[in-house]
Amino acid sequence: MPGIITTVNVNGVRAATGKGLLEWLAATDADVVCLQETRATDAQTRSALALDGWHLANAEPGAKGRAGVAILSRPEPSAVRIGFGSVEFDGSGRYVEADFDGLTVASVYVPSGDVGTPRQDEKYRFLDELGAHLAARAGAMVVAGDWNIAHTERDLKGWKANRKSSGFLPEERAWIDKVLAGGWVDVVRALHPDADGPYSWWSYRGRAYDNDTGWRIDALFTTPDIARFAESARVERAATYAERWSDHAPVTVGFSALPGITDSRTASALAGTS
Repeated sequence: MPGIITTVNVNGVRAATGKGLLEWLAATDADVVCLQETRATDAQTRSALALDGWHLANAEPGAKGRAGVAILSRPEPSAVRIGFGSVEFDGSGRYVEADFDGLTVASVYVPSGDVGTPRQDEKYRFLDELGAHLAARAGAMVVAGDWNIAHTERDLKGWKANRKSSGFLPEERAWIDKVLAGGWVDVVRALHPDADGPYSWWSYRGRAYDNDTGWRIDALFTTPDIARFAESARVERAATYAERWSDHAPVTVGFSALPGITDSRTASALAGTS
């Protein structure tokens, strides 16, 4: 059976549910939805999402109003882990992973950074520790989220004006190079090798959305054994500015099969017919 994984930065889960997130969840065919920047406690997230038909793996923000990541899944995960063994970052609400009997799915929210400030130093420390974690991982895995890095010139429309901006710095782009060289696959780029974008974030300022002046910073990185199943990738861009429920749009990848995810769904369907 085919499977679908979506990632989206909701820019505040409680605000997003009042703008259309719940309607989107009710309509999506995704088996797993990775959320970033929930900006809510576990109780607030559960209350906002209602969770009809979904299981929630959640990492609360470490600071009020910042970060927070979660994984919504139709099958129940067999295990959930918050963080990647970091003394500094495990309590910040920036990384959570869930096991599904043969597949691990993680939701990540990389700090945004700000050149010349401690925030950029924090971002580099996070990337160093996350990179070590990814390099050490074994087994089938999908890491989906807001990476806050546009990897190449194809990944942001205004790349010339942003060559010295956080999110497009040479050191940040080199970090992506290293992750990919280690065997991970950016499946959206693999499926759209020559496209500009597809962009997933647009500033609320000016006419960035209407002009598609965006950044591709939301992505799914997979191990090679999962990448070979990736068949389609799309950004679920709202038809108009007014219909947006976040400054990011959902990034959705369809797979011909997903171990643990589609297996669980098949088993549930068979149980229902017995």
